[in-house]
Amino acid sequence: MTSEHNDSTEPTPPKPKKRSIWKILFLTVFILGLIPVFALTAYVIKVYPTLPDASTLKNISYQVPLRIETHDGKLITEIGEKRRLPLAYHEIPERMTQAIISAEDENFYEHGGVDFKGIARAVYELITTGAKQSGGSTVTMQVARNFFLTSERSYTRKLNEIILSYKIEHELSKQEIMALYLNKIFLGHRSYGVAAAAKTYYGKELADLELHEFATIAGLPKAPSAYNPVVNPPRAQQRRNYVLRRMNDLGFISQNEMILAQSAPIEVTLTGVRIEVEANYVAEMARQWALERFGEDALNMGLTIITTIDSQHQQYANQAVRDGLQDYERRHGFRGPLISLVPTVMTNREQILEAINRFAAPGDLSVGAVTDITEDQAWLMIRDGTEVKIRFETMRWAARYLDVNHTGPAPESAEDILKKGDVVYIHQQNGEWTLAQNPNVETGMVSLNPRDGSIYSLVGGFAYFKSTFNRATQAKRQLGSAFKPFLYSAALDRGYTAASVINDAPVVFHDDALEDIWRPENFSGRFYGPTRIRQAVAYSRNLVPIRLLQDLGIHPTIHHASLFGLPLEELNKQRNLSLALGSAQFSPLETARAYAVFANGGYLIDPHFVKEVRDFNGKVLYRAEPKQACQIHCFENDPTLAPRVITPQNAYIMTSMLQDVIQYGTGRSARVLERMDIAGKTGTTNQQFDAWFVGYNPDIATSVWVGFDSPSSLGRRETSGRAALPIWINYMREALKKSPNAPFLQPEGLVNIPIDPSTGTPVPADTPKAIFELFYEKNAPEAPDVTPTSLRDLTRELFQ
Repeated sequence: MTSEHNDSTEPTPPKPKKRSIWKILFLTVFILGLIPVFALTAYVIKVYPTLPDASTLKNISYQVPLRIETHDGKLITEIGEKRRLPLAYHEIPERMTQAIISAEDENFYEHGGVDFKGIARAVYELITTGAKQSGGSTVTMQVARNFFLTSERSYTRKLNEIILSYKIEHELSKQEIMALYLNKIFLGHRSYGVAAAAKTYYGKELADLELHEFATIAGLPKAPSAYNPVVNPPRAQQRRNYVLRRMNDLGFISQNEMILAQSAPIEVTLTGVRIEVEANYVAEMARQWALERFGEDALNMGLTIITTIDSQHQQYANQAVRDGLQDYERRHGFRGPLISLVPTVMTNREQILEAINRFAAPGDLSVGAVTDITEDQAWLMIRDGTEVKIRFETMRWAARYLDVNHTGPAPESAEDILKKGDVVYIHQQNGEWTLAQNPNVETGMVSLNPRDGSIYSLVGGFAYFKSTFNRATQAKRQLGSAFKPFLYSAALDRGYTAASVINDAPVVFHDDALEDIWRPENFSGRFYGPTRIRQAVAYSRNLVPIRLLQDLGIHPTIHHASLFGLPLEELNKQRNLSLALGSAQFSPLETARAYAVFANGGYLIDPHFVKEVRDFNGKVLYRAEPKQACQIHCFENDPTLAPRVITPQNAYIMTSMLQDVIQYGTGRSARVLERMDIAGKTGTTNQQFDAWFVGYNPDIATSVWVGFDSPSSLGRRETSGRAALPIWINYMREALKKSPNAPFLQPEGLVNIPIDPSTGTPVPADTPKAIFELFYEKNAPEAPDVTPTSLRDLTRELFQ
């Protein structure tokens, strides 16, 4: 019984041993402990060596925009994605540093790169509130992130940030770290660094900010968009007041200073780059030049390009061009309003302003909507909501445009021109608002120093943001009669003189190159018979240069014209007799350069617009060294001397003839300048497609072209003397004010001989109606009973 009962009972399992449990626990802890060791070892072996060298921050280069200035220090523009004005630590006001420390890192001067108290506080706030109340990153950690790391959220990036922070603290002083931070941090609206932010939000230098403004900027690093004083003034004020309170808590400011600063309103105006001179076409030329010379980094290297542009000359050029094109518009009538607003819109101020702002306002134009009108005047609302008045007297020109040659009847009142609701262009002229138009006609203008090629001013069109095409450098248009001086210069080299007589008579040419019978004529439609070359130049005769080109030959003439820097490939496109009338195409810049040869006595200069380039620290990286035209006594082998391409005698005789263009010829409107030192030439092409005036004195050579981008007639009465010359006059009137009004210096080797004005032959000095003409001394014609007299001797006799 007993044995059977024992066999049926289940055996009792053995109790687990305590030693086995501890062993498992120990192994688990050991393995878990090895994981961070292995991770740390892997980090040290693979990641740590790849971290940047913190010492490189000692020679950090910031992304600073390209700055473009005039030669007299006026800002043309800044080009670059990031607006930054880096400062050294000693240049940063102490209040700025205090405000940043109060907002971002109160233990900055105590910790070694990582503030564990701050991290612990941030973690505690996150656990207890469920939201991140304060950041654990120090200024040093932010420097590590901004200069070396990305904004990726990961434990590896955070670990890298901490390690780099220690490395940075080891390599750099606290002052150096703070300067890096204050120059790098993004503060909204393309502004990087506190100095740029001061300019952007307050239009001030950093040192000129007030306490509440320092605090506003110091509040931005945490969230530049959320606390932006432009976008969200209430939140910006809340953040600013917190910064001020922290500054008081840390003893940087007193209680009274805090209260006073907190009571200041948030008043900011988003301020862009303060452009001092409008020269957008030059700015684009400088940008392209910088990219070609310094590569893609040129726009963020902190370079300053100092151009040869003179700020006053550029302003004169802008105004002359715009006035000239508006004058052209007035001669051809009013094309009507941009749009006419319906009466219901005219009852709503906001809708009126919305309609006005739909239209761009290029150049010096404004857009306005007619809100009321009488017979004598009109009132218009402009973009800022104010109303301006236009008198009918200033609108009398606004007959309805029909075509380039015709207008409708002259208006008799303002109501014949405008009606309530019309949206039109207006601009200010002589302090008064007037009706205007956005010109369809365009222009290109260049003014330069004929002695070294420095460009004083350049205008590529009515307005850059209307059309970026640079007509001063890119447009190739027929020169018309403005080409003739180069042909006459070639004739002087081949034995012709200013007194040579050539028949201005009808002629028919069978020119294979022109593929037709050609019957050239003068603009007037008349023919003038035997004509001295001097007269032909002054009055821009057409038959004389054609006969001259036929005699000289096309190839020698093209070669001579190319000496003036006119591109040979363009000249070779017109290897026919039409070349004499300016069928070859050139830009205003090329033409100004060519005429500078006459102005400087025969030297070919190289136009240039970059004077100097400096890096951010002011070190000169480039300086122009242009070749100069000789002024008085020069050595032929002087490497700084520009190449001589025509003789000084040739240049002087041509200048004297081009002065006659102004004294009694096609450019006589320029006599209004009352100067004895100006010379130039008109140029009008067939059907008035292109109008030119190119002129100079010893100090300035200026080329002006007017026409349509798609070649078409300017109008049958729009000669160069009407369309282009007034622009040249208005510019030169101002540009020449500092230039002495003195005659061109006559070179040696010329004599003045009396001639018969009809035949060009020498005559005795006392011959009735005889005039004096310039000749080369070496081959001057002999006159009966007259001794060749130099101009200096003649002048001396006249004044004795």
